[in-house]
Amino acid sequence: MTAPLFYLGAHQPHWLWNAEFPLFVSHRQLTRKARLRPATCRWALDSGGFTELSLNGRWLTSPGQYARAATRYAEHLGAPDFMSQQDWMCEPFMIERTGLSVREHQERTVVNYLELRTLAPALPWLPVLQGWTLSDYLRCIDLYASAGVDLAALPRVGLGSVCRRQSTGEIGHIVATLAGRGLRLHGFGVKTGGLQRYGHQLASADSMAWSYNARHLPPLPDCAGHKNCVNCLPYATRWRGRLLAGMAARGHQTDLLALQAHEGSAP
Repeated sequence: MTAPLFYLGAHQPHWLWNAEFPLFVSHRQLTRKARLRPATCRWALDSGGFTELSLNGRWLTSPGQYARAATRYAEHLGAPDFMSQQDWMCEPFMIERTGLSVREHQERTVVNYLELRTLAPALPWLPVLQGWTLSDYLRCIDLYASAGVDLAALPRVGLGSVCRRQSTGEIGHIVATLAGRGLRLHGFGVKTGGLQRYGHQLASADSMAWSYNARHLPPLPDCAGHKNCVNCLPYATRWRGRLLAGMAARGHQTDLLALQAHEGSAP
């Protein structure tokens, strides 16, 4: 079994110039940086959609604004592995927040992907499958297909609306079914339990779980200068190392150790 390429979620954009392993960085944070320079690591872009929809019940950032910002990031940071589209999440509370249906969220997600591809065709946009039940996700595949998008032919496809229920058997079944259709999935916000259950069926995954842990624990002994390590790259690096080592011990040793050697970050 193969292990997913793991991106550490980073809410500190300056880590792009200090880290030696893949980072998943939010547009909401990166757009605040007036000056950008080439990143020292692989990176991918998070659209920040969960926060934007939670706060506003709709997208305030237009596709044009997002495409221009993404173009700027690619020009100054270097080519990203992928850039997440402006998708519409389908968790029940998000459906209640927007007042729209799951089907409407899916249709808006597909339309946005097509628009971003038109606005900035050279960028590696990541289409996202949205839904709540397995039948929802399968319908979303059909919506993309009807728009002329063959998801199985793309390098990666995001799997949306799973991060808050990823330890359930239902999500494992959804991942297995979609992967069985030839989709190379990216798991958003996958925690340790999710990686252990179905990580081998993902092409890649990201997680910010380290920050939650750091918020509720004392700082590292060599980080006595701050209250906790919630913004601390050394803490995040060690957390990542423990995560990869733990997964390697559970049966993914060859793939993950190869990845660590490639990235130059032994646990």
